[in-house]
Amino acid sequence: MKTILEINKRKTEGNREGLFWSIVPGGVKCHICPNECVIGEGNTGICHNRINRDGKLYTIAYGNPCAINMDPIEKKPLNHFLPGSRAFSVAAAGCNLSCKNCQNWNISQKSPMDTLNYDLTPEKLVENAIAGKCSSVAYTYTEPLTSYEYTFDSAILARKHGLKNVLVTAGFINQLPLSHLCQYIDAANVDLKSFNNDIYLKLSRGTLDPVLCTLKIMAEMKVWLEITNLIIPGWTDDPDLIKKMCNWLAENGLAGSPLHFSRFHPAHKLSYTKSTPIESLLKAKEIAQLEGIKYVYIGNVSGIEEANTFCPKCKDLLIQRIGFSVVQNKLVKGHCLNCREKIEGIWE
Repeated sequence: MKTILEINKRKTEGNREGLFWSIVPGGVKCHICPNECVIGEGNTGICHNRINRDGKLYTIAYGNPCAINMDPIEKKPLNHFLPGSRAFSVAAAGCNLSCKNCQNWNISQKSPMDTLNYDLTPEKLVENAIAGKCSSVAYTYTEPLTSYEYTFDSAILARKHGLKNVLVTAGFINQLPLSHLCQYIDAANVDLKSFNNDIYLKLSRGTLDPVLCTLKIMAEMKVWLEITNLIIPGWTDDPDLIKKMCNWLAENGLAGSPLHFSRFHPAHKLSYTKSTPIESLLKAKEIAQLEGIKYVYIGNVSGIEEANTFCPKCKDLLIQRIGFSVVQNKLVKGHCLNCREKIEGIWE
């Protein structure tokens, strides 16, 4: 990685005009997400990175990410998308949700005004991704939809240079900006936090329906889709809700989209809550399989085979993983070597 990634304290007041906003009484209204923030002069919205300056909406999360890494694609997690490849991973401060369990709260719940940031324009981002021999750019760690313009411009440029684009998101976005962005997104992992609206509100200050809409739009636009559901004891571990969620996914054409049940570890405002018992995760996997989900994984757990990919037809081991590393891949052009079953995914 080149030395242009030296950290600097970048105190921007808005360096790029925002997309999807209108002038309303009391300020400007942002139309990126369902929060639909009305932002007064000099103020920012819920996400901390969109500001009203001189009666216009600007982003203060453009070209100044606070986190950069070259990650294995399995860390996103994406198990059916270019396994064993690396993703140039980038995040700007800010989020339009406020999850009690957030592990990255120290950057997601802050403004770019308050974080140490890199100087990384979309051009520099792509240059460094190529230099790092990455196959994709991943917009991740915080909520890349709130730094929409940076994500959008970077994705267009990455596509032009032969890189894939990966979105790791909670999916809390309005339909129009999502549709525009999905033209340039190759794969996404969407965090489906619960299948109960009250829990969504209490846990994350968001709502369920926009996320379900996001899943449908992504599927319709042929974005490769994987879904994560964090199992939090006392919050999202109800077997009936898990069954309801899996039934909805299957009925809406997402039975072939990998579902990742992720283990919760104490964090942020749920630091008092115990880690998820392994039995709860295995039960969730069993429910999902009974509801017709073809590929079910368990994440945030080491030492078990639940991160491996098996053929849904003959049950042969196809991709063996240790942590985020692929140690064996027996797929042949996206098919099971043993029974020739087609395995959904993007493999090359």
